[in-house]
Amino acid sequence: MTEKLSAAARDAVLTPLLESDWHLDASRDALVKTFHFESFVEAFGWMTRAAIWAEKWNHHPEWFNIYNRVDVVLTTHDVGGLSALDAKLARKLDTL
Repeated sequence: MTEKLSAAARDAVLTPLLESDWHLDASRDALVKTFHFESFVEAFGWMTRAAIWAEKWNHHPEWFNIYNRVDVVLTTHDVGGLSALDAKLARKLDTL
């Protein structure tokens, strides 16, 4: 079962993500980032690759796409905040 990140784990897990342009939305206990691409096709292709990983891990982002931009919000609704799955998916999204 997925658990909310403990206070001790948060610093270790979130610090590298915050250094790679992820931001915390404290009102939702969520990670937020905007990804920019050269075109709509590149943005959509990235979303397709991301969707495969999200489905594989059964952890799905909230996202919004306008042309060459994808806004992503990661939080684990089942636990009411951030979990290790959010950090895992954020790291994967950064590598796609």
